[in-house]
Order: sequence, then structure tokens, then C-alpha cells
Amino acid sequence: MRKNRVFIIATWLAILLAGGLLISTTKFTANLSEFLPRSPTTQQAVLNEQLRQGILSRQIMIRIDGGDAAIRAKLSNEMVRKLQGNTAFLSLNNGSSNGDTKIFHYIFSHRYLLSPTVNPTLFTVAGLHNAIADSIDMLATPGGEMVQSLLPSDPTGATVQMIRSMGSGVRPVTRDGVWSSRSGKSVLILAQTRASGSAMNAQQAAINDIQTAFAVAKSEAGSVAANTTLMMTGVGVISVASRDAIVHAAEWMSTISITLIIILLLLVYRSGIVLILGLLPVFSGIIVGISAVALGFSVVYDITLGFGTALIGEAVDYSIYFFVQSGQSATGNDEWIRKYWPTIRLGVLTSIIGFASLLFSNLPGLAQLGLYAIAGLLTAAIVTRLVLPTLLPGNFKSRDLSSIGEHLLRLTRTLFTLRSGVVLLLIAASAVLVSHRDKIWNYNLSALSPVPAAAQRLYTQMRADLGVSEGGYLVVVSAPTVNATLAVAEKTGNALQGLVENHVIAGYESPARYLPSVTLQQERQAAIPPKDVLERRLRKALLGLPVKASLFTPFIKESEVQRTLTPLTLADLRGTSIGMVVNSMLIRHGHGWDAILPLKAPASGIVDAQRVRASLARHHITGAMLVDLSGASNQLYKSYLINGIKLSLAGVVSIALLLLLVLRSPMRVTRILLPLIAAVLTVAAGLVLLGYELNIMNLIGLMLIVAVGSNYALFFDQGDRQVHGEIAPRTLASLVIANIATVMGFGPLAFSGVPVLQAIGATVAPGVVLALLFSASFSQHTTV
Repeated sequence: MRKNRVFIIATWLAILLAGGLLISTTKFTANLSEFLPRSPTTQQAVLNEQLRQGILSRQIMIRIDGGDAAIRAKLSNEMVRKLQGNTAFLSLNNGSSNGDTKIFHYIFSHRYLLSPTVNPTLFTVAGLHNAIADSIDMLATPGGEMVQSLLPSDPTGATVQMIRSMGSGVRPVTRDGVWSSRSGKSVLILAQTRASGSAMNAQQAAINDIQTAFAVAKSEAGSVAANTTLMMTGVGVISVASRDAIVHAAEWMSTISITLIIILLLLVYRSGIVLILGLLPVFSGIIVGISAVALGFSVVYDITLGFGTALIGEAVDYSIYFFVQSGQSATGNDEWIRKYWPTIRLGVLTSIIGFASLLFSNLPGLAQLGLYAIAGLLTAAIVTRLVLPTLLPGNFKSRDLSSIGEHLLRLTRTLFTLRSGVVLLLIAASAVLVSHRDKIWNYNLSALSPVPAAAQRLYTQMRADLGVSEGGYLVVVSAPTVNATLAVAEKTGNALQGLVENHVIAGYESPARYLPSVTLQQERQAAIPPKDVLERRLRKALLGLPVKASLFTPFIKESEVQRTLTPLTLADLRGTSIGMVVNSMLIRHGHGWDAILPLKAPASGIVDAQRVRASLARHHITGAMLVDLSGASNQLYKSYLINGIKLSLAGVVSIALLLLLVLRSPMRVTRILLPLIAAVLTVAAGLVLLGYELNIMNLIGLMLIVAVGSNYALFFDQGDRQVHGEIAPRTLASLVIANIATVMGFGPLAFSGVPVLQAIGATVAPGVVLALLFSASFSQHTTV
């Protein structure tokens, strides 16, 4: 006996130690894009890539308020200067001429390979004459300083036109040399991070760097900057704020829940040792659950950690059952194992089958939740069955709650008369759900957003001030190779340019703008004449113009260099900021490459999708796809939800089959499942009647009602099989205490203010209470 005890404890500790070591080396990630499906559709792949690498996800919009215009401009320039060498950022732009020097250098060094204005006509005598004349005319326009500085090297204006084409569309107002809001009361900076918006730790670091740069610039400016403030928004900023809001609320609510549960258990056990022992199954389940996910998926999502731990919260019930049901002494363990363990074991199996349905989800996050819950619950049950009895001291005595159980039993007997009422409630709930069948589920992803309205307004306002696309629409084209894909992107760009000129869209981005296809680069090089020919044409072209040929010696020299350059390829851009930009718009897949061309909305903010599709069709761009990102994300979420509902229903059917197999009595199975179904439907109907549309978190909450409530129903069914024909007082006391602990665990979440937490709390807390009451009312009750 002693050997068995030592073996069990040693094995348990060894598993916990191994789990702890595994967890210490496990990769945890807050990257939401990793939560996307394993086998995405084309649109889902685009959405996934935009979350991983997309330009829109990398933008941080910065605003400085307060002070006068001069000090705001000074702070803006100082911040850009301090952050330009920071590797966390691909680019920083505040409208000053100092912005984005790396991109400027790249464009200038390869201008005749990149510029769409380069063609054989440009380098004819007439073409050169017209281009140089236009450049001279631009000297007197805003931005003429750049034209003047570039004129000797680039009299064709190719560089300036490329830079201006990149800045086409709705642009911010410039005041005091920097971007300003439309009201003129703020200055604006647009930063692009190296990390994607879903890499929240990296986004947090970039946000911290911006805050530090502002604080230092403000300090250096002195008292005149005392009233200035910094505001930021963007996908990454909002993601970090959302994560922090969820984590803060979850930590605060968990602290409240754990405190309440500890107080409850101390009141019940009146023993600190029993309290500690009672928590061991839960902690063991958490360690093994995380370890199982780490082994199965190699990475653990933060969101899995949070919700998975909530899912195995029912594990605390097992130790409550053990201590309350086993009686006053350690000698009652054997009887508890013989009498109660089979019921608990069946309850654990029903929970495992229910959560197993999540394993088949196409969403890795839900699959992780399923594995976490299964491993955690199984471990908690085994620890309760094997480890807890061996840890009890020989003189152990738990508090006898038989008298409390007797009082509860008398109250419970009144519920037997309400069975018909529960059936009527079930019918009424079903009728409510049927009548509201089109409004039960909310398929909009925004339903889960914890972003406050003020943050949403700030995002909308700054996006409008900076002329940043909402990211609602993308054009996606495909081809077998990079070069062929870029060629299709160039053809698509021609179609989109027509839409820009007709104000259907304000502009567009394209990887081909930064890296044209090799074919197009060679065509542009072929348009550049040899050095001696270019010199002769230039001299003739300058006739009648107020400039001398000697001014353009750099132009002659650099044109010859670019004429003979090896065309750029994607490999040449590796490790550069331009490479990051191009790679964010080029996706490699199993059969080739996709090019993503984000569209900029016009001033109205609305893109006419039909006209875009019609233009693509007119230009015969085969396979071009217009993706509505907002619609795609909602469609993606809807598919998750529908898939989750189907899997949950499959789980309920599997539980019914298991109970039929074990109990071999359809009537008993009906009495066990009917109260649980009634509880689930009543909670769902109640939320719908309150005007609440259910989301995927509510679905997980409904599954928890079945998982937790199945223990109640099985214990009442077991009581029906006893000599007295009703549940034993101590067993009933254990169920009520476990039920109160569950309500304390989930109830505070309903007041968290975070939608995803509120959904679980508002579903589970009332649901488990109803499951207990309904299970009691459906007890067979043969003796009073």
C-alpha cells in the first residue's frame, strides 16, 4: 500500500515537473493571425496575409495636439528624426522633405527602370524637350525645390512624378512644412512598422518607442510644449489596447472569482489544508493542459490559455465532490470510490466528448481549446481519484455537511412538482428561438470588439485626415511566377489608373510600382539610347530652353548606367525596406504567386465595387479578384460560428450515444439530457429576448453548461438508483457548493465590460444554476 502511495505521488510530481519544463520552453503567441484556419480559401488566405504582413496592419497614425502651430511642427520633425534610425519602423512620414529617404534613394537610383513615364518617345528630341520644359515650369510650383535639385540628374522629372504618384489620392493638409489635421489644430505623422499589426508584442514595443520619442522631444522643447499631447491609433494600436483591456479585465475578474471561491471553500471546509488539497486537481489540469497543447501544436495562443483555463474551471467541482461526499474520515475514501467515482467518471467522459468536437474545428484556436480542456479535465479527475486520497493524513477529518444536505433536500423536493413547468419553459424557449431564428446569432466580427467608441472615432477621424485607406477593398491577381505575377499587376494597374482618373478610387498600391516585371524593366532600358545618341538628342532638345547642355552631364552619365543595369528582382530587395513593402503585397502559395493591390477610397469613403469589377473585366485581367476585407472577415467569422454550432450539436449527439451505451436506458438518458437542453435553450432564449445576439463566446458558454450540468444530472440519476430513491444529503450539498463555486467563477465575467468575457459569464452563470434546478426537478424521486 505504501509502495503504491509513493509510486502515485512520485508519478504525479514527475508529470508536473515534466510539464513545467515543457511549458518553460513553449512558445506563447499573441499573434491573432495564427488563429486563422488551417486550410483557408483564397479570400481567407488574403485576409490571413493582410493580418500577417499587410501594409494596412502596419500603419500607426500619430497626432500631436496642443501648443501653437510652430511648436507642433517642431515636435513632429523631432519625433521623425529620432525614430528614423529605429529598426522597428519601415518608414516615417510627416510631410516634410526629410521623410522616407531610403525609399527616395531606391527610386532615384532606379528611376528609369521604375518610372511608368519611360518609353521610347521620352528620349526622342521632342520627348526630351517637352519633359525638360515641364520640369522647368515645375520649378515655380510648390515642391519646386526638389525638382531644382534633381534637374541636372533627372531633367525628365521621372523621380518627382513617381514620388507624386505614390502620394496620389486624398492627402493631408500641409502647414508649417508638416502634415496637419483639417482643423489645423494638430499635426500628423504616419509610421509604418516592420512588424505586422497582429504581432502585438512588437506593436507594443513600437508604441513605446513613439511615446518615448515624443516625451524626449517635448522635454527638449521646454515649457512652450508643456500643453502638447500625443494620440495614436491604427490596427496595431487598437489590437494592443484590446488585448490589454481583455487581459486587465480577465485578471481583475479572475482575482474576484478566485477570492470568492476561496472564501466559499474555507467556509465549507473550515480547513486551509483541505482548501489547498482541493485546488491541486485544477492546477495539475492547467499544467498538463498547456503541455498537451504545446506538444500537439508547438505553439500556445494566449487566447487559448485564457479561455482554456476557464473551460476546466469545472475541475474544482471534482475535489468538492470528493471531500464532501467521502464523509468525515480518510476511511470513507474507498466507499466514495466505489459509490461515487463511476458517476464522476461518466461525467468526465461526457465533458470530454463534448469538448472533443472542438478538436475537429478548422480553426486552430478552437482545436487548441478542445485539447486543453480534454487534457486538463482528465488530469484533474485522475488527480482527484488517485492522488488526493494518498495525500490525506491518517487522522484526516472533513466537515460533515449532512445536516446542510438535509435542509437542501427538503427544498429540492419542492422542485419535483415543477417538472411540468420546466417542460413548458422548454417549449416556450424553443418557441422564442424559432420565432427569432434569424436574429439568434450575430455573424458580425465587430460583436466581439472591446474597442471603445471614442477609440473608433479617433481612428476614423485620423484616417480621414491622413487619407489612409480603410483597407476595405483589395484587388488580387495570380500567376505561376513572380515575374508573371508582377506583369499581371502592371496590367491591373492600367485598369485601376483609369478608375483613379474617373474618381472611382483615389489611388492604389501595387508591388509592380516598386518592382516592375523584368520584361517591363528591359523595355524601359531599351528606350534609353546609348550615351552618344542621347548627348546629340539632348543638345537639339535644349534649343529654345533657358538651360545649357553642360548642366545635364550627370543625366547623360546616369542614363548610361541605368541602361546597362541588370534588371531588379525580388532577391535584390531582400532585407531592405522596399523589399518589406513588396513582400507585403506578394504572397507565395502552393501553385504560384498572388499580388495584392490595396485600393484607396475616394473622399466619399465609398468604393464602387461594381465599377472596379467592370474595369477589370474590360481589361481582360483573368482571375482578378476584388476582395472586400470587411466582408471577408465577417464571412470568415460566420463560417467559424456555423462550424462551431454544428460541432456542438455533434457533441450533444455523441454524449447521448455514450449515455445510451453506458446506462442502457433511453428513459434515464432522457431524464439526464432534458434538463441540460432546457437550461441551454432557456439561457439562449433569455438572452435573445433581452435583445442580445449570440456569438462564438456564447456558444462556448452553452457547451460549458452541458459539461458542468451533466455532473448534476448524473448525480441525481444515481440518487434515483439508491435504496431511498433520492439523492443523498451529502451528495446534494456537494452539488450546491460546486454550483455556487461555478457561479462565483463565471458570474463576475458578466460585469467585466469586455464583450468576449461578458458573453461567457452571462451564459454560464445562469445556465449552471438552471441546469442544477432542472436536473433536481427531473429526478425520479420515489420516496418522500
